[in-house]
Amino acid sequence: MIPDEFWTRIKTVQRIHQRLYDSGRGWIVGWLILLLRHTGRKSGRQYATPLQYEKIGVTYCIGAARGSRADWFRNVQANPQVVVSVGRKTFHALAEPVTDPERVADFLAFRLKRRPLMIGLMMKMHKLPMRPSREQLLELGKTTALVILQPLQPANV
Repeated sequence: MIPDEFWTRIKTVQRIHQRLYDSGRGWIVGWLILLLRHTGRKSGRQYATPLQYEKIGVTYCIGAARGSRADWFRNVQANPQVVVSVGRKTFHALAEPVTDPERVADFLAFRLKRRPLMIGLMMKMHKLPMRPSREQLLELGKTTALVILQPLQPANV
């Protein structure tokens, strides 16, 4: 379990990323961070959450380190129609929440191959080695989650 102080720091960084997107300068972080616009499951309010992503084919995949406890994850479970900004592109997408440990472990393994240092350091925060075994990834997959974003059409947001 990652300490709450870490999540407080992440929120601060996310506000910076959101300001970049809101000011039209999302291209600065768009190679790694997308902006997910989603609807609150209780309030019906619109939210924007900056998240790291991996593009796999035509889909965009985002991990939820807090698993199904993450507010944004629960929001897309309730309303999977989202708007995504990546760099200079904005589009409507359908969000598929995934909690199956096998699929989550596959995604984590993919991320480790693509970005070994960054994801390896994230593994250390979970008290795992920088190069965890498949069994360790499966265990982590029980507490984390994944959202696959399937682009639908361009958006004017």
